[in-house]
Amino acid sequence: MNTATDSRNIAAGAKRITGVLSPVVTPFKRDLSPDPERYARHCKWLLAHGCSGLAVFGTNSEANSLSADERMILLEHLVQSGVPPEKLMPGTGMCALTDSVRLTAHAVGLGCGGVLMLPPFYYKGVPDEGLYRNFSEVIERVGDARLRLYLYHIPPVAQVGISLGLIERLLKAYPGTVAGAKDSSGDWSNTKAMLDAFAKHGFDIFPGSEVFLLDGLRGGGKGCITATGNVNSGAIDAVYRNWQTAEADRLQAAITATRAIVQKYPMMAALKAIVAHWGKDAQWATVRPPLVELTPGQRGSLAAELVADGFDMPGLAG
Repeated sequence: MNTATDSRNIAAGAKRITGVLSPVVTPFKRDLSPDPERYARHCKWLLAHGCSGLAVFGTNSEANSLSADERMILLEHLVQSGVPPEKLMPGTGMCALTDSVRLTAHAVGLGCGGVLMLPPFYYKGVPDEGLYRNFSEVIERVGDARLRLYLYHIPPVAQVGISLGLIERLLKAYPGTVAGAKDSSGDWSNTKAMLDAFAKHGFDIFPGSEVFLLDGLRGGGKGCITATGNVNSGAIDAVYRNWQTAEADRLQAAITATRAIVQKYPMMAALKAIVAHWGKDAQWATVRPPLVELTPGQRGSLAAELVADGFDMPGLAG
C-alpha cells in the first residue's frame, strides 16, 4: 500500500480529537477481573462532564496490568454500550510488536479516533533506529489509512523516550498517519520544543498534565491528556474552552491547585479512591497487584483536602 498518500487523503477530511482527554481508570471486580459495566458508566460520565475524548488503556488505566485480550473485550464493550468510537484513543503500545499490531488493528477496525502508542519499553538504551522500525512495522502491518497514531512520550515511567529526531523522521515517512504526541515527560522545555518544531505541521501535541494546559494551548497545543481528567474534567475543560479569555490564568491556577492535592498520593490509587468516594461505590477503589489501595488515613485526608478545595463530581453517584 502507499501509506503516506492514502493517509494524507483520509486525514484531509477527518476530524481529530482535541480538548481534554482522560486515561480512564479501569474498575475491577472482587476477583480482580475488569468490570465492563462500571467502566462504560464512568466513560459516559466523563464525556458528559468535560472530556472531549477518552485515552483508555493509558498509564493511569493500569493498562500494563491488562492483557491484550482484556483490552480488546473492554474496548468492544464501550462501543457496544454507545460510547462513540471516534472519541476513543486507546493505548496500543506493547513490548511485543505483534501485540501492538493486533491491538492497533482492532482499534482501527472499531472506528477509534486514534491510538496512543508507547514505545516498546522493556529494553533500555535502544537507538532511534530501533524505535523507528517498531512504529513503522506497526503502521505497515496494520495497513489501514484510517489509522491515526499518537506517540506516547513518558520517560519517567517507560525509561524509553521519543526524541524530536524520531518524530521528524516518522512524520516525513507517514504524514497524516503519525498524528501527534502525548508528552508526559513533566518537562515543559521538552513540550515547548515539540510545539515549536511540529505544531505548525499537522502534528497535534498534548501535554500529559493539565498543569501545562494553558501554556500548551498558547504554544499551539491541542489540549491535554491527563490523569486527573478522570475526576476534574469539567474544570480542566473550562480552561480549554476559555484559554483566550481574561479568566484563563485564574482557571488554570484552580486546576493546578487541585492537581497538587491529588498528586500528593499514589496517583492511580488516589484517582480510584476519589471515584469511589464521590460515586458512593467502594468497589471502585480496587487496584490490581502490584498496586495497592490508599490506606484509610490517606483516603480520609485526600477527601478532606479536596472538599476544602471546593471539589465535586456532580452526578457521579446518580
